[in-house]
Amino acid sequence: MRTGNPVLREGVFQNGMDLPRWDELASSKAPAGVMTVRGAAIKSAILLGLCSITAVLAWSAITANAGLLMPLTMGGAVIGLVLGLVMFFWQKGAAFLSPIYAIAQGAFVGGISIIAANYGLQKGVALGAGGVFQAVFITFGIFAAMLMAYVAGIIRLRGVVAKMVIVGTMGVMFAYLATMLLNLFGMQMPYIHDSGPIGIGFSIFVVVLASLNLVLDFQFIEDGAAAGAPKHMEWYAAFGLLATLVWLYIEILRLLSKLRK
Repeated sequence: MRTGNPVLREGVFQNGMDLPRWDELASSKAPAGVMTVRGAAIKSAILLGLCSITAVLAWSAITANAGLLMPLTMGGAVIGLVLGLVMFFWQKGAAFLSPIYAIAQGAFVGGISIIAANYGLQKGVALGAGGVFQAVFITFGIFAAMLMAYVAGIIRLRGVVAKMVIVGTMGVMFAYLATMLLNLFGMQMPYIHDSGPIGIGFSIFVVVLASLNLVLDFQFIEDGAAAGAPKHMEWYAAFGLLATLVWLYIEILRLLSKLRK
């Protein structure tokens, strides 16, 4: 089993042959201490709820006190990154670290949403509250569409297609890493972060890529349940799914900012 999401990497589970279908796994009774689709779904809902509530609270706090913008945004990003790296190497820790990660990501999402609304992720292009809410609706709309398509068996990503998504995801990660390094020296990555046709096309590509990663995340959960993975992997899978959703939301904000400009 493969996934483009770096935290839901190949090799975390041992895969069985002739894996059961998603609906079979969701309805079957698994032994105690074994990962299930239902358990992963419940934990994903918990993490998503924590992240959403924290994001709303962070938005309200920053609106009342603008001085909290950078501490909450950067603090949430740094804490989320550190916890993500810890869970990447220590999956058992996800059982108690993933809720903290969700709260940290909520603070980051709330802060970055304020930035997008009032200042813009593209220089001088503020989306306003309406643009941010539009990004939220699009994110959840894509998530719901991908989930329904996956459960219905309409979309699966295996073999060469899955490898292409993984390679594309790694390429985007390296591009963003290069952008960060260039920014340290006062330089910028040309074209892809601009609001021209190339920049908009790149953002559309990344949004599609992040959406396809949701499918790979669903497959990760399905394969883990079929392989009888340990119970703590439900939290780890939920953490990975939340990471993909946050990534998708940020990319949609970027795309809307480029389109607005």
